[in-house]
Amino acid sequence: MNSSPKITFALFSLLLLLSSTYGAHLSPKFYDKSCPKALNTIRATIKTAVSRERRMAASLVRLHFHDCFVQGCDASILLSEQATPNSERNALQNRGSARGFEVVDAAKVEVEKICPGVVSCADILAVAARDASVAVGGPSWAVKLGRRDSKTASRALAERDLPLFTSSLKEHISNFAKKGLNARDLVALSGSHTIGQAQCFTFHDRIYSNSTIDAGFARKRQQQCPRNVNDGPSNLAPLDLVTPNSFDNNYFKNLIQKKGLLQSDQVLFNGGSTDNIVVEYSKNPSKFKTDFAAAMIKMGDISPLTGSKGIIRKICSTLN
Repeated sequence: MNSSPKITFALFSLLLLLSSTYGAHLSPKFYDKSCPKALNTIRATIKTAVSRERRMAASLVRLHFHDCFVQGCDASILLSEQATPNSERNALQNRGSARGFEVVDAAKVEVEKICPGVVSCADILAVAARDASVAVGGPSWAVKLGRRDSKTASRALAERDLPLFTSSLKEHISNFAKKGLNARDLVALSGSHTIGQAQCFTFHDRIYSNSTIDAGFARKRQQQCPRNVNDGPSNLAPLDLVTPNSFDNNYFKNLIQKKGLLQSDQVLFNGGSTDNIVVEYSKNPSKFKTDFAAAMIKMGDISPLTGSKGIIRKICSTLN
């Protein structure tokens, strides 16, 4: 039976309303016509930055993660204290540890030279995370594009929604679920700790008073992190002692050996529901990399601003 003209018009109106409400869909081809050289330009900047400092790869992946978990993937984390008093850079989980802002700014400058006012900071950060992964031997993935930049930031939401180095497995699972991510996504994304470093104060209690840590590993870490944490709170240690500058699956092997540096990492393998996923990734590096890429794509879909929402910032740290 044919639909009546009234029903057809009503459906069309509904689809139009939904389209205007939720905006354009993200797509890897979003800039193919408007800025075809954008991705290569970003990649060149990231490759240069990581070649200068391998640790920068971890910093850029973390920056994207910390962006997406607060208000969605909208570049709100990039706004400086001068741009907003609510800067997420001052949140407990970011203050003194979030880094890579200057690299994103540099990529934005280069993109603005070829396509002024076209490519968002949120998209540049998403692409930077992918390119950083590739630069240290990690997986690649098709980054969906078309995000716009937020006009606001929220330190309060950052402190509420970002994981803590003391987070329990239950807290992790609940926190990720609120963002539409499951336990496998949690473990896969945590595997980014196969690269990068942590400050002494984040693992001090674990290496001096925790029964779920390998004794030899704890002694090794104590050499750079004194018992009086005030003597070296910012001293750094690699999250993966074995291959700290390569994206591989040693992180999971470390957890099985009770050599997770952060308590929030070790909880992934401590007799809980994610133990089997950790074991799987420790034996199958290809599966880990495939799942990591899939989880990064999924995370990149968290509440983006699209269509007419948000703005395209000319400078990522400001509202201009």
